[in-house]
Amino acid sequence: MTIRNYLVFVVAWVWVCSLMGLELFASRLQNGESLFDEHCAPCHFSNVIPRALAVETMRTFEPEEIVAALTDGAMREQGEGLSTFERIAIAEFVTGRAVGLGSDSNTGLCSVSDQWQGLGSHPQWNGWGADVTNRRYQSALQARLEISDVSRLELKWAFGFPDATSAWAQPTVVGGRLFLGDQNGKVYALDAKTGCMHWMFEAQSGVRSSITVARLDDGREVLFFGDLNANVYSLDARSGERLWTIDVEKHEGARITGAPVVYSDQIFVPVSSAEESLALDAEYACCTFRGSLVSLDIATGELAWKTYVISEQPRPRGRNPDGAFLMGPAGAAIWSAPTVDVERGAVYVGTGNDYTELPSATSDAVVAFDLETGAIRWWQQMTANDSFIHGCHQQNANCPKEVGGDFDFGASPALVRGKDGRDLLIIGQKSGVGYALDPDDGGNIVWQLRLDSGSELGGVEWGFAVDDTQVYFGNAAFLASEPGGVAAVQVATGELVWFTGPGPAVCDGCNSHMRAAVTAIPGVVFVGAHDGMFRAYAAEDGTTIWQFDTNGDYKTVNGVVAKGGSLNGPGAVVVDGMVYTPSGYASFGGRPGNVLLAFGVD
Repeated sequence: MTIRNYLVFVVAWVWVCSLMGLELFASRLQNGESLFDEHCAPCHFSNVIPRALAVETMRTFEPEEIVAALTDGAMREQGEGLSTFERIAIAEFVTGRAVGLGSDSNTGLCSVSDQWQGLGSHPQWNGWGADVTNRRYQSALQARLEISDVSRLELKWAFGFPDATSAWAQPTVVGGRLFLGDQNGKVYALDAKTGCMHWMFEAQSGVRSSITVARLDDGREVLFFGDLNANVYSLDARSGERLWTIDVEKHEGARITGAPVVYSDQIFVPVSSAEESLALDAEYACCTFRGSLVSLDIATGELAWKTYVISEQPRPRGRNPDGAFLMGPAGAAIWSAPTVDVERGAVYVGTGNDYTELPSATSDAVVAFDLETGAIRWWQQMTANDSFIHGCHQQNANCPKEVGGDFDFGASPALVRGKDGRDLLIIGQKSGVGYALDPDDGGNIVWQLRLDSGSELGGVEWGFAVDDTQVYFGNAAFLASEPGGVAAVQVATGELVWFTGPGPAVCDGCNSHMRAAVTAIPGVVFVGAHDGMFRAYAAEDGTTIWQFDTNGDYKTVNGVVAKGGSLNGPGAVVVDGMVYTPSGYASFGGRPGNVLLAFGVD
């Protein structure tokens, strides 16, 4: 695109917008032009960065996709210094289309601020996996939803996230209130039955982690969560007042995506990273981030211990073709919530891939830490030499000579006691393999089962569910030849019981692979698909007993313009007769959306 054509495009769009009376849109386009010139044009209007997309190509995108790239995608580093409205202005300028997800409405506040009764007063789903074992299985007592009622589920209310393109956080429901964060760092306390809002808190950056509720020794009940700047927050659960904030990792790529887990007087915080995207810059010294597990005091946030999964500190290892330093070892991010084993005094995590050619023994592994000291007791690595960063198909100067499969563990380990009294650690991997490990034997593999061929976005992405006899793996098979689906596997033996595919996609140009976390209640398995379909399957044989297409526009209780999109990342939460699911995931080929949906039975 020439500069002349570029200017013609700007003038034409401002003129059209003015004729239509869209002065606000025209103003944002003009602001977007100057922002684009300052932050984007040096790369996108030159041959200095060959992998930088042409403006003509970006114009074919939805504006929400541009916002997502600047917020949490490949251009996150470039977008970090921009406000939400500046990202929107750039997106609207590039595409010539308005972002329609925002609202200035103040509707949706609860008319009566009832006295919250807190932990133990109502059925609950607390944190990522419902409890510290991360089975993602809700008992009948807590679910209060019979299998015979599931087919009668109806949408009761919808809540919209302002100026968001992804609904990437899973709600926590405790004491009749629903707590969750959003892409722009807002944390909400909603009434779980009606969706009205009691209070809102604004964090420093996006909140992807689930929220964990705990009670302090002085009787106060508090919320714990992390943000995309690797801050951990403690809020008063009743009022939303901030009690303390701790930055647990100074690395510029550090972030918290997995939910903090509380046991006794400790919070266990997993630390992950966006360095795979930072390494797209040929001048970036790749790579120096190391995943870690952090233990904090729940009352004060004081550091008890911090253990890096890769014990060796990064060091120079040469230069890339553009002359920038190459560093390493690095990687082994911890994406998901830790799992606490009270009986053994241990805490378990799954780790991600290496970022460099210097391999580590603890990447793509299940790692066991001592609960009190943080010392690593054992690890079981599933995929060795899995070196991966983004952009290696676009001649990224920082890429390893041999690029791995990106076979992270994005799912939390689940601690399960079988009917024979034996404890197992169950986990699924992006390699497309499910495992059972022996926690009493150094994590040795008891059984393993291949579910699909695995890929960068395939296999078991974010989570699975385990009841007393079966494991339910949602396998994505994304970028693979075979279709994804749900597989039920015997806990004790790893034998496949049934497999159910998702069926044809309900939207043009998308797929129906299952990348969202799975949730189970007695007799029922809930799974969200990438095409936006939300389904309930019979745990006995995998037949579909209910489904809902989350795509489309919604009238929300808070007046925000909202729509559904891809289901990815967080799974359903089932509690007190209600089923909740976020809809919308604009990253990695997903379709944008910004809504939380709540279902119930009349």
